[in-house]
Parts: sequence; C-alpha cells; structure tokens
Amino acid sequence: MARIRYLAFLSETPSKLAEFYSKYLRLEEMGKSAHGDVSLTDGFYNLTILKWRPGLKEPRMSLGLHHIGVEVDSIDEVKARYLKYDSQGLILDEAGGIHYGTARIFDPECNPISLSEGGFGLEKEESRIPRVRHIAFNALVPDRVLSFYNEVLGLRELGTSFERRQQKLGNRFAGDGFTNLAIHPFYDTKEGHEAGFGVNHIGFLVQDLPHTIDQLSEVASVKPRPTNRPYAEFRFRDPEGNRLDLSQTKGWEVDIDKWERAS
Repeated sequence: MARIRYLAFLSETPSKLAEFYSKYLRLEEMGKSAHGDVSLTDGFYNLTILKWRPGLKEPRMSLGLHHIGVEVDSIDEVKARYLKYDSQGLILDEAGGIHYGTARIFDPECNPISLSEGGFGLEKEESRIPRVRHIAFNALVPDRVLSFYNEVLGLRELGTSFERRQQKLGNRFAGDGFTNLAIHPFYDTKEGHEAGFGVNHIGFLVQDLPHTIDQLSEVASVKPRPTNRPYAEFRFRDPEGNRLDLSQTKGWEVDIDKWERAS
C-alpha cells in the first residue's frame, strides 16, 4: 500500500512560513534541522519546509512547493517496478529522519518522489482538521504522469478523471485512499488555471470555512474557485506565494467513489 504522506517546500525563511501554517492551519512542529529546515504535521502529513541552499542540489531550485513523498510497504518492490517502468530510472539515497525520505525516484517529468517505509517520522496517524487532502501537479503530458503513479506506486484513477476523459479534457485525478492527486495540463486556457510546473497547489479540508476565511483575510486574499471545478470552494496564497485551496462541503475524491469532506 502506497500513501502520499510528505510534501516539501523550498523557502528562504522556513521559520516564518512555518509560523503562518501553525497559526492559520493549526499545523504542529515536528522539529528543525541545523540548516534551518522545519517539519510540520497535520497529524497525517509531514510538511517539510527546506531552507534554500546550494547544497540541496535539487533538479529545480525554485522556491515554493517542490515535491511529494510516499510511504510504501517495501522500497525494494517500488524500485523494481520503477526500473521495469523505466530501465534507466534514476534512484538516489536520501538522508532520512523527519526532513527527508530514505530513497528518491523521479516521475516522467522529473518531479522527485521521496520514499519511506517509516511514515516520514510520524509515529501515529491522527484524523485532525484542518488537514491536507489534495495535491495538484501541472504536467506537459498528464496521461503519462498518471500511468506512472498507477503502475509504479499503485494509485487508482478516479471517477472525476474518467468524467474528464468523456468530456475530452486533459485533467486527470488519482487517489491512494487518503489524498486526491490532480494532474492538470500545463497549457490550459480554462478560467482559474494558474501556470506553475510540478506541484502547483495543495488543498486543505477545514471544519468551519467562514471562520477560516475570516482569519486568513487578515493576511491573504481568499477568492472563490470557479463553479465548474469539482473540488474546493476557495483559493488563497500563503506569504511566499504558494497556492492553497480550502474546502469544507465539496471535499475531494480520494479513492474510487470515496470522498473526503469536512461536513
């Protein structure tokens, strides 16, 4: 069983960004590194804000939402499927601990994926709200990226994805039972689409949407999402420009015919 349980940001000021997520989305700090990296949790996800530095040597060094991590039963089995999918696939070691996985692979559009058998430092799972339940990519070829997550990591294509196929649209959706992974075409002229390669935005479920919006309005502009979207009611940007969706009643489809909503 594979589950997305980690999300990495690159930031020049991780502590300041962590303060925002702690105050407005009630994430709790897991720990800090000597480099200034900060790891937070919503009870299920490890959200690690890595301090930007040349030593990271990431393929893409741009600030913001960066890459995901997947908890798996066996890294060796994932590696075998990965190399079957792409015999030249690159596999790297990671440092482990709470800030990293223990191995890394790459999807067909060179997005890193951290792998862990240990839950990225989370000893237990708590079903708290607010919590992350949606991660969206922009991709040049969404079907190719979807097939990778299906074949290598075992995510399932969702009903909302098949609806888009019937409508001759390129948006694809997959789930692992806990998180909705959206794969949108990078070149898209639809209302509300925002450019941004790789991880484009993430979505939080919240229990009291008006109250959350009222609090966030102190520091951010919270705007309704287009009515033709299947997920999320509102979007805003954190202090460093990362895009976040908020949902209470729409929620997200996280597995075939399984929806996560806060009410």
